[in-house]
Amino acid sequence: MRGWWVEVGLLKVLLLATYLHIPPAQLSLALHSWKSSGKFFTYKGRPIFYRDSVDVVGSPEIVVLLHGFPTSSYDWYKIWEGLTLRFHRVIALDFLGFGFSDKLRPYRPASWKHFCGICLSNGGIFPETHCLLLLQKLRKDGVVLSPILTQLMNSFVFSQGFTPVFGPYTQPSESELWDMWAGYSNLRKQIRKGWVGALASESISIYCIYGSLDPVNPYPEFLELYRKMLLQSTVSILDDRISHYPQLENPMGFFNAYMGITNSF
Repeated sequence: MRGWWVEVGLLKVLLLATYLHIPPAQLSLALHSWKSSGKFFTYKGRPIFYRDSVDVVGSPEIVVLLHGFPTSSYDWYKIWEGLTLRFHRVIALDFLGFGFSDKLRPYRPASWKHFCGICLSNGGIFPETHCLLLLQKLRKDGVVLSPILTQLMNSFVFSQGFTPVFGPYTQPSESELWDMWAGYSNLRKQIRKGWVGALASESISIYCIYGSLDPVNPYPEFLELYRKMLLQSTVSILDDRISHYPQLENPMGFFNAYMGITNSF
């Protein structure tokens, strides 16, 4: 019995030593270029990364791109150029705690009264239809192991746990997987009321571009609940090969769907 505990103790020491000596991840060339093209602004002492493009003369529209979890503004790099050729101004930022921005701190949500509309995409706003993958469950529930798992997950292990949220014909590249690695929020159930309540109470137009092959927000359960809770929203469903990241898996289809939405404003 004592020998078993000795083995466990040695394993913990080995994991801790590995955890403390893993070097920080290096940026891919594409992500380095994305960062170099952006800037930082300071809000209450916290640096926030953003990209801001002002190109099209005569167009009054402004598009603000808000990334999902657990990624960053880099979610939008495949449709960035197309948007900048159509709209007067396109802005993408990394939320606090994600991407190149500073760590998360409490904040107050701003008013949406000046927004023309909101477009959502495959977000897990409903915990009751949200299917956690094994990797996410381990990091969510393993209180002791979570910080170690975060560091010990190499690119191979991460890709095995994360690629299932993409469609079988639209798998991400190795560099895209590497660039999307970040922490995962454990506050989903606590802030569900705030997410859905805020959307349901808004008078502005709400749209959703949805990939129906998404294992995290499965079809038709997610779509049925979405339409029930957000009666004022309309939905564009992409072809059945598209999964959790439609803007990366089918950037042209996503772009065309979004342009169809903006033309209805």
